[in-house]
Amino acid sequence: MDPITARLGILPSVLEELNSFLLDPANPLVKGLLRVVERYGTPEEINARAQDARSLPNLLRQLKQIDSPYLPDLQWLTAERDRGAFIPMADYRARLLGDQTGQVELDGKFAVTLEISALQYFPWLIDEARQAIDRRELMPGRYIRVRKMREQEGDQGDLLAVAAAMQVVGATYVETLDTKGTDGSNVHLGGPETITGYFGGIGSPNDYPLKWADEYLYYYTRYGVQQVLNTNPGTVLVAYLLYKLGIDNQFKISVFMGNDNPYAVLWTLIGAKLFSRPDGTTPLIGFNFSNSVNNETIELSAEVRKALNFEEVVRFEHHITETWKSIVRQPYNRRAELVEVADRVANISAKHEGGDPETEETREHPSDLLDYFRDKAEVESSGAMPDLLRNYLDKHDAVNRTAEALVTNGVPVVAARNLH
Repeated sequence: MDPITARLGILPSVLEELNSFLLDPANPLVKGLLRVVERYGTPEEINARAQDARSLPNLLRQLKQIDSPYLPDLQWLTAERDRGAFIPMADYRARLLGDQTGQVELDGKFAVTLEISALQYFPWLIDEARQAIDRRELMPGRYIRVRKMREQEGDQGDLLAVAAAMQVVGATYVETLDTKGTDGSNVHLGGPETITGYFGGIGSPNDYPLKWADEYLYYYTRYGVQQVLNTNPGTVLVAYLLYKLGIDNQFKISVFMGNDNPYAVLWTLIGAKLFSRPDGTTPLIGFNFSNSVNNETIELSAEVRKALNFEEVVRFEHHITETWKSIVRQPYNRRAELVEVADRVANISAKHEGGDPETEETREHPSDLLDYFRDKAEVESSGAMPDLLRNYLDKHDAVNRTAEALVTNGVPVVAARNLH
């Protein structure tokens, strides 16, 4: 080894100091977290409660108990799945590839997960499913939600219905906890309209990491919610510590954390490695790249991920489209770049946060990131719900354009596994 490079090695004494601090019974940070955990039981009890909470029979029973209006639609979705109403993946491939179907080899190692954001309301999933059946389209394999947790919890079983639907269709999903920072946690900032200010300390000041842990454990044990969004270095560390304690939590890191270069990715994965379990797993199941990354960034990041044995554990979640307003300069469409890199980098999801730019610019109400933070009552009273549904279905259309581009170029996709 080059003697200069050798200087970069982490000294065993440094790791000993870190362990000494973490294991110190008087450590106030660890003590604070343990107090939160103890309110919910031992890690084993917490995991058992979560597993029971997320069981499909339990979710359906709760929906029936509250006479949820979403239960009939959930039953319809299940029946449509069971009768094979959705296009099988083999038929989808044949429709796109025609006579070339048998000649195009798809390497499952490089399958790209189709991801959509944000599924704010359960009825949107049903509208999306009806369209997918009618048009022989694919349903996403991954859904992101950004709706206020307390609001959806109180919305006639919306939280329960989505949790159940994800099991019915065979997709993963991510919730966004209310301690994400747009609730006035930073006294010097307002709400989402001043979200750029959160880059100066993105929404988890002071005791908020412990509030985040408390909120996570509530939804984990009450509804079985396992995967949540993470936006702050403090809450990321807390999530690592929960996992090390034995709680089977999972999280993905938001685009707002700024993984915009391979060195940032290395730093993110160093943390995951330091706090991984003996079996090599980590609660970090994915992270969004910054919108500024290019394919070289992704490929270099893939080398880092592979070197740390996280290739199958940590998903790269790459924005292919973004909301038309309030986040990026438009037009923004990374589909062609994704097709170019997808057959070389494993475990990528193609995230669609907006419709294709040429569609968005024709809409009277194009997609807007700030719509995620609106109360449902206000959306309905303003008459905006049809517009927001249209925005969501535009994202679904973008998902399917990406799927077509990938499959026709020899890259397989991961759609809702129980439907296709």
